[in-house]
Amino acid sequence: MIFGPSGALSIYQGISHIIEPEVMKNPFWNYLVLVLSLIFEGTSLFIAVKEFNKTRNGMKWWDAIIKSKDPASFLVVFEDGAAVAGLLVVMVLMGLSHSFQIPELDGLASVIVGLILVFVSFILARESRSLLMGEGIAPETREKIAKLAEKDIAVVKTKSILSTYQSPEEVVLMLIIDFEDHLDTEEITEAIKRIRENIKREFPLVHFVIIQPE
Repeated sequence: MIFGPSGALSIYQGISHIIEPEVMKNPFWNYLVLVLSLIFEGTSLFIAVKEFNKTRNGMKWWDAIIKSKDPASFLVVFEDGAAVAGLLVVMVLMGLSHSFQIPELDGLASVIVGLILVFVSFILARESRSLLMGEGIAPETREKIAKLAEKDIAVVKTKSILSTYQSPEEVVLMLIIDFEDHLDTEEITEAIKRIRENIKREFPLVHFVIIQPE
């Protein structure tokens, strides 16, 4: 809601300035503001990237963003990255506009900045929506948990796994398991206890494990 409407307004203003261009007279203050903004935003981006690199544990950037369960970890990177990209676009096109007396380029810069903001809002909404709607663990993690449960001598097969993130560091997990037919209630209870402990030990983010016999 911050990036989307801002981008739309920037695009609207850009189109208005393309239709009715205004010749730039003295761009000194424009350049001064842009240079200072670039220094501040560039410094912020550098710090944000440095912190994000600590959390991605060697994963590729895009993979780290997709797999991250904490939008705040990459929100600042996107915010500062969009700001720096927008400032560079404005600086280049404003310089060309002033040098070659093409005032329409100023409006074009505004349109491009707006598109950058809308793109960022789309990425952030896409990555945050699944968490708000109750995103579960990754398929490869589900497969590992299923195999871990099936290692127990009492288990025939893991029928189904349901999960949801309660927070970036807390997962609720439910397993439906087919146990051996000859087991009595006490033996199944002991098996459930073993499986629960093994899962929690192997996957620290899983705080709650519910196991339902088939």
